[in-house]
Amino acid sequence: MAVETTPPPSGTLTPVTLDAGGAPAPLKRSIGVVGGTLLTLSCLTPASSLFVIVPGMFETLGSGTALALVVAAVLCVGVAFCYSELGTLIPSAGGEYAMVGTLMGRFMGWLVFIIATIVVMIVPPIIALGTAEYLTSIATIDTMWAGAAVMILATIMGLLDLRANAWVTGVFLALEVIAAAIVAFLGFANVNQATSTLIKPEVVVDAASNTTDPLKMGLLIAGMAGALFALQGFSTAVYLAEEMENPRRTVSRTVLWTLGLGAVILIVPTIAISLGAPDQATLAGGDILGLVEGWSNHGMATFIGLCIALAIINAGVVMVIQNSRVVYASARDRAWPEPINRAFGKVNRFGSPWVSTLVVGVPGALLCFVPTTLLGEVTGVAVAALYLVVALAVLVARKGAHKSTQAWRMPLWPAIPVVLIVSMIYVLTEQPTRALLITGGVLLLAALYWVFYLRPRQETRWNIKLMADDS
Repeated sequence: MAVETTPPPSGTLTPVTLDAGGAPAPLKRSIGVVGGTLLTLSCLTPASSLFVIVPGMFETLGSGTALALVVAAVLCVGVAFCYSELGTLIPSAGGEYAMVGTLMGRFMGWLVFIIATIVVMIVPPIIALGTAEYLTSIATIDTMWAGAAVMILATIMGLLDLRANAWVTGVFLALEVIAAAIVAFLGFANVNQATSTLIKPEVVVDAASNTTDPLKMGLLIAGMAGALFALQGFSTAVYLAEEMENPRRTVSRTVLWTLGLGAVILIVPTIAISLGAPDQATLAGGDILGLVEGWSNHGMATFIGLCIALAIINAGVVMVIQNSRVVYASARDRAWPEPINRAFGKVNRFGSPWVSTLVVGVPGALLCFVPTTLLGEVTGVAVAALYLVVALAVLVARKGAHKSTQAWRMPLWPAIPVVLIVSMIYVLTEQPTRALLITGGVLLLAALYWVFYLRPRQETRWNIKLMADDS
């Protein structure tokens, strides 16, 4: 069939089939729940979050880190329900922007695309930057250059066959799960802190004297963005919807399985580390390999470090694979001038959108030279904003033509999205001003692009399409 040239009315869902005559070639359906879960769990990369993001949380939240992760996981259940419903209602490689754009109009879809782009461009380098620290036991490597090297390697791997990558990343995922399990075992076997510190958390106010104060609620809420960031990744299963067999059934299962497994792999070792640290000052230092060496020996710390370095590389590969699908989908939906659309839509002989993969991977390597604190703050704001808009979209997903559309339906609707909306607004109000300003500035530029380029060309630009799902 030829490409649809007349844009569908805003808010309608129109399956189309694209030909090869200048339009992006369709992606191949080749993965099921197991393959999708392996890829998505590798993108969530819970062990990498444990060793890269959680140490920073220990510094600010102390023994309250585990509590923040548990609260975030509960919120993420609601998020997972939202993504499962929308991802089966609107299975598209465009992910959030396709879902929101179809339900709430193309302008909102465009803004969500930009928010999602912030996340997909920044998260991989943040994770990649953790590589050098976990290779220090065998070599001294500059953190930024190591991160950039991981991003380049991930980009090369992302150009290959998706099915092969699913199983390769599965092997690497097994290694990081083993590392997390060892850390959990060692922590629980060397308990030094009372379990009450998990319920009534403390933070260090003077490291020299190991003086602590109770964790204040405001600080816990502010840390929720980081906790959501640590668990972020389960929702990216929707980016693979066009490459999943029977997506209307497979997507929801993949999202929910990934969140459940990821939360356990992340939270259990975090609790063990919190209890096994000799004191709160050591915990706040975030040196997990140092703790492992103290609990066991240098050889074990070296093994854990190597496993985590491989896990980080694995995460980079999967993030580049999944995030490139968003760029690919934006070209199919004609978000850019035509030469750019044609380039982003090119698919190689492995079925990979190779130009889109390069567009994600190469800038990611450059972002490794930006301070990680700033990258983390901006990502936290973007993730919370993304979840907020997705929850809003769920509220309109059961109206009009979409009410009778076949899809997985969440329980307790509309209570879950309403609670999620209120929670995300509260989390956003507690974030650093500079991160809010940077994110707001990017969205302002995106709105100007919409006003001066996309909207005047709405007959031929930014027409969100849904591929036939063959389910």
